[in-house]
Amino acid sequence: MENDSAGTEPVPQPESEPVCIRQDTGKTLHLAKWLTRFWAWLIDVILIILFLNIVRGILEPVWTIHFLWDWQHWGLFEIGFETIFFFLYWTITESYKGQSIGKMVMNIRVVNRDGTKIHYGAAAVESFGKAFLLPFDCLIGWLGMSGTKLRVFNRISNTIVINTDYKEPEGISYIKDRE
Repeated sequence: MENDSAGTEPVPQPESEPVCIRQDTGKTLHLAKWLTRFWAWLIDVILIILFLNIVRGILEPVWTIHFLWDWQHWGLFEIGFETIFFFLYWTITESYKGQSIGKMVMNIRVVNRDGTKIHYGAAAVESFGKAFLLPFDCLIGWLGMSGTKLRVFNRISNTIVINTDYKEPEGISYIKDRE
C-alpha cells in the first residue's frame, strides 16, 4: 500500500491536552442594588431628622430652626443647615468604615473601585452629591451610565457601593435555647 502523504511525517499528538491554570488574584465585589441603597439612604435620613428634631427641641426657647418639611418657612439657613449636617454625617461615617448607620443595617459599604477602604477626600466628594444634588446625581447616573450602578459622584470619587456579609467571629458558634 502506498503512502498518500508523500514525504510528510505524521505530527505527533500529545497524550493529553495541556492544562491551562488560571490564577485568579482578584476579588469579586458584588455591587449593591439601587433599592438596597435607597433603603439605607432613607434609614439615614429618618435617623438624622429625628436627631435634628431633638436638637430643635432643646434649642427652641433660644433659637428657632424650622423643619425641612415646613416649606412655608424655608429659608436658606434651614436648608443649608440640614444639608450641611447630612453632608458631614455621610462624610465622617463613610470615611471611617465605609458605612453609615443605614448602610450597616442594609449590609452595604462604600469602597474604592478596587475594594479598599475610602479616605476622607473620596467620602467628601461622594457625599457631596448625595447631600446637595441627589436628584440630579441619580438621574444622570441612571440615564448617562446605565447598568453601572453608579451615581455621578460615585464616578467622580472613584467609589462603588458593594454588598457585605455579616460574619460571626471566628471560632465562636451560637446555640439557641428552645423556647
